[in-house]
Amino acid sequence: MLENQFSHQGKLYLLPTTLGDNAPLEVLPVSVKQMIEKLDHYIVENEKTARRAIKNLVPEKSQPTLKFKLLNKHTDPSEIPAFLEACKNGFDMGLLSEAGCPGVADPGAEVVKIAHREGIKVIPLVGPSSILLAMMASGMNGQNFAFNGYLPIDKAERKSEIKNLERLSLEKDQAQVFIETPYRNNKMLEDLIQQLHPGTRVCIACDITLDSEYIVTKPVSEWAKTKVDLHKRPTIFILQKEY
Repeated sequence: MLENQFSHQGKLYLLPTTLGDNAPLEVLPVSVKQMIEKLDHYIVENEKTARRAIKNLVPEKSQPTLKFKLLNKHTDPSEIPAFLEACKNGFDMGLLSEAGCPGVADPGAEVVKIAHREGIKVIPLVGPSSILLAMMASGMNGQNFAFNGYLPIDKAERKSEIKNLERLSLEKDQAQVFIETPYRNNKMLEDLIQQLHPGTRVCIACDITLDSEYIVTKPVSEWAKTKVDLHKRPTIFILQKEY
């Protein structure tokens, strides 16, 4: 009975991409390649980078046949439901992330929400998530963690939020995960060193899956004595204060 509700519509496949310029099949399973071989309808953030990702994974795929809907900060929210018209007409579609997994720290979540509302079957494919890979390698509480997205830009608000996350990490025994715009990463590390207790552990995980990958966890007191350049390197920050 449940299958019947999907029988006349295409499916929405959630397609992960690499986290950088490494060889796709080093980090993506062959199932992603096989699905891209079949799909011509895509929802993406940027057409140029999406075409490049598809070409890198399936070089022989005909590019002129591809159809793209653009979902980014310039997209009018009222237009998004129409992005799934191909599914309603019986065509499978791919939601392709710019980096990592669609729908996680990614605008694709709005499309997925609409797909569920419209009774369109959603199928996530396996791929690299920088958030989960960082948690795996951090040595912090993988049973209880929270992803907080971007912290405030305003200096006072950021200071307050860093203190708040440290408090929550202690009260809930919960690792606190967040990100920053890559060109502000070094300033973020400075702020963490200035605002956190010296014993609070911080994990810095950057360039995940790349040759330049750097994943290190140590107390704030040790970070204060460490020189590391995170400028323009995609980075996940995790903090946790313990008794």
